[in-house]
Amino acid sequence: MAMFKSCVSFAFLVGAAALHAAPTWAADAHSRHVFFANSAADGSDYHSAADMIAPSELETVDGKLPVEVDRSVSPPNCLRLAWTSAFGGDWHARINAATRYGQRFELEGDTLVLSCYSPTGLAPDEAPLLGCISPGAGVPSISLLKFHGPLAAGEWTDVAIPFEKFHGVIRGTRDSAFDPARLETLQFMQGLDDGQPHVLLIDDIRVVNSRQLDDETPPAMPQGLTAEGADRHVDLAWDPVADADVTSYRFYRRLDPVVDSSGASTTPHSERTAHEFVPIATRPVHFTRAVDFPGPSGTTAAYKVSAIDVAGNESRLSEPVVATTRKLTDEELLAMVQRGCFRYYWDVAHPDAGMALEILPGDPDRVALGGSGFGVMALIVGAERGFKPREEIAGRVLKIVRFLKAADRFHGAWPHFFDGRTGKVDPFFGPYDNGGDLVETAFMAQALLAARQYFDRDTAAEREIRDTVTRLWEEIEWDWYRKDPDSPVLYWHWSPDAAWHINHPLIGWNETMIVYLLAIASPTHGVPAEMFHTGYAGQSDFHVAYRREVSRTTRGDHYANGGTYAGVKLDVGPGNGGELFFEQFSFLGFDPRGRRDKYANYFQNNRNIALIAHAYAIANPRGRKGYGADCWGRSAGVNSGGGRSIPRDDNGTICPSAALGMMPYTPAESTAALKHFYRDLGPKIWGAYGFHDGFNETENWFDEVYMGLNQAQIVVGIENHRTGLLWKHFMANPEIAPMLAAIGFVEDPAPQSQEPRVSQRVGPKSIP
Repeated sequence: MAMFKSCVSFAFLVGAAALHAAPTWAADAHSRHVFFANSAADGSDYHSAADMIAPSELETVDGKLPVEVDRSVSPPNCLRLAWTSAFGGDWHARINAATRYGQRFELEGDTLVLSCYSPTGLAPDEAPLLGCISPGAGVPSISLLKFHGPLAAGEWTDVAIPFEKFHGVIRGTRDSAFDPARLETLQFMQGLDDGQPHVLLIDDIRVVNSRQLDDETPPAMPQGLTAEGADRHVDLAWDPVADADVTSYRFYRRLDPVVDSSGASTTPHSERTAHEFVPIATRPVHFTRAVDFPGPSGTTAAYKVSAIDVAGNESRLSEPVVATTRKLTDEELLAMVQRGCFRYYWDVAHPDAGMALEILPGDPDRVALGGSGFGVMALIVGAERGFKPREEIAGRVLKIVRFLKAADRFHGAWPHFFDGRTGKVDPFFGPYDNGGDLVETAFMAQALLAARQYFDRDTAAEREIRDTVTRLWEEIEWDWYRKDPDSPVLYWHWSPDAAWHINHPLIGWNETMIVYLLAIASPTHGVPAEMFHTGYAGQSDFHVAYRREVSRTTRGDHYANGGTYAGVKLDVGPGNGGELFFEQFSFLGFDPRGRRDKYANYFQNNRNIALIAHAYAIANPRGRKGYGADCWGRSAGVNSGGGRSIPRDDNGTICPSAALGMMPYTPAESTAALKHFYRDLGPKIWGAYGFHDGFNETENWFDEVYMGLNQAQIVVGIENHRTGLLWKHFMANPEIAPMLAAIGFVEDPAPQSQEPRVSQRVGPKSIP
C-alpha cells in the first residue's frame, strides 16, 4: 500500500528513514566523539555480535560480547573480550554504533581512542586485529597494539590509533571509501594463533582530533546538583556545564553516609572505608537528569557529579547532596510515574518552539506535531498536579500556540515534523511528506481544544491561549482533505508540490477516529456526519480491501468484528484487536464512557482489546522472556516488530506506554504492570524521563530512548483513570456534543469495568 505513516507502521518508517536520512544538524560533543561509553544492560551488549570457529575460542553470551561490571572507565560497565586463538580456527567480535533510531550522528576526528585493560598484560603479537567499517567500506585490519606497544598488567590505558595508520602497511588496489565520520562498526578478529587464553576489557571508545589529546585542562565543575528520593530511586538533576567539549557527566555515590545538614561526612576517616564515594554511572551531555536505584525504600545515599571532556579530563567533583528513598502509596506511585514522564515535555521541549522533540536521543531541532499535541495534554496534567506552577505551564502552552500560528500550514493542517527553529516543514519521511498531515493535525487539535477549556482564567496568557486556539481550530480545512467534494473518505496528506500523491485514505479501525470526530465537529470547515460511517467505518469493497491489505486478515475487514478471543468478545477491530495505540491516541480527549454508536461501546471495546493483549502476554505463544500477567503491552515503538497480539508481530518488545496508557480500561492489569516495570525492572527501564519507550528481555535490549508520541500516553492515561481530567475538558467544548449526536452516539449506561478479568491460566492456543 501507499505510505502507512505516523503511528500505523511507525517502526517500519523509522527504520526506512534511518537508511536515507542525511545529517542536517550539529550534534553535541558526546554525539560527535563518543562511539561507546557503556552497555545499557549487564550480561551482553545488545549492539555487539560475536562468533568463532573451533578450535579457537571466544567468550560470548547469546552471540554477543559479554559485559564486565567489576571495573570500567565510564561506569557502570565495559565490554569483555576473552579469547584463545588456535591454529586453523578463527573468531570475530563486532562493536556496533548504538542504534540512532532514525538519526545520523556524524563523528568528528582523525584518531580512534580505546581504553583498554589487561589483567595479565598484553604484547602486540598477542593482541587481536582491529578493523573499522563505515557504510559500504572498511579499512585493512591491523594489530590493536601495533603502534602502541604492550599493555601493562592491571592498568587502564588509552590506545590511540590515527585512522591513517590503518592504511600504513598495505594500501590496496584502490582508494578506500571508508569514512571515519560514519564509523558504524569496530571489528576485532583473531591475530596470531598463539593458543593462549587472553582477556582484554574495552571501554570509552572515542573518535577525536589528535590535537585534543594534548588538552590537559579539566572542564568546569558541575553546579546545582539536587537529589530527591522516591520509592526505589533517587532523582538527580544539575545545571549543564557550558564547556563545548564536555561529552559526559559522571556520578559518584556513597551509601548510608553519616552526614550533617550540608551533606559533609561526620564519620571519622578511619571508619569511612565502606562509605567512600564510588563512580556508578556516566551520562551523555544531552542529559541533565539521571536516576539511581541505590536500594529498597529507606536507603540513604549521597551523590556527587563531575564533567568529562573529549580528551578524558575530569572536572572536580561537585558538592555532595543527600537523599533517602521512601515507600510510596499507590496514589503517590501513580503521581511519581506521571511526573517522570511529564518531564519529557518540560525539559526536552525545543527552546524556540516549546514543542516536544520527536525522540531522545535525536535531532534537537526536529519537533513532532502529534507528539507535541499529546505533550500539551501532559502539560495540562502537570499544571493540575502541580508538577510546575500553572503560570509557567500556561506560558509554555502559549509559546506552543504562538509557534503553531506562525508555522507552515497547508489548508490549515500542519506537517508531521517541523524545524523547531523556523517552523518550516521537515519532510523527514521523504519528499512527498512536505505538506499537511491531517492525522497529526487532529492529535494537536484534540489537545488544543482541551487546553482551551482548561486555561479558563482571566489572565493575559490564558486569554491569549483561548483566543489563539479558537483561531487555529477554525482555520483547519478538514473539508479540503476529502480530495474531492463527493469523496466518502478523508485523506491523510496533501503536498503543495505533489498534491494527493501519497493517496492514503483514512479508514478504521485505527488511531484516526479523532480525525473524523473533529472534522465533523468543525464550525467552519466541517464535513457531513455521514462520513464517519462512509469513511472511518465504511463497508464498501474499497474499505474491505484496504483493511485486508493492512491487517492481512478477513477478521474485522468490515469494521465490525464479532469474534471471541481468549474468552473476550471483540465488537470492532482487525484480527484479535489492533495496536494498543489505536485505543489511546483518539481517546486521550474523547471520552467513550457511557455512550455507544451503532457499532460498539468504545470504552468496552477498548477494554476488551486491552484484555486480549493481556491474555496474549500470559499465553506467550512465542515464549518471550518476561511476558506474563504483570508484563504486557505491545504497541508501536522504536524497537517493536508490530504491536498486535499475534505471534507474527511479536519480537519480544514491551512498550510500557501500551499497558499504562490503558489504565482507564484495565486499572488492575495496568497497575500490576506499572509496579512490575518500576519495582522489578526499574534500574533497566526507568530513567530521566520516566519509563523508556520499550524494552526487550529476550534480546537484552534496554536502550534509554524516549518518544514524544508515547510518554504522554502514560501521563494522560493515568490521569483519565484517576480523575478524567482530559476527558472532562475536551468534552466540554461546545462543538463536541452536537457532533456525537449527529453521528448517532447514544447513551449506554452499562457498567464500564465490571467484567471479570481474563484468567491467568489462559493456554497457549487461546489467541488465534
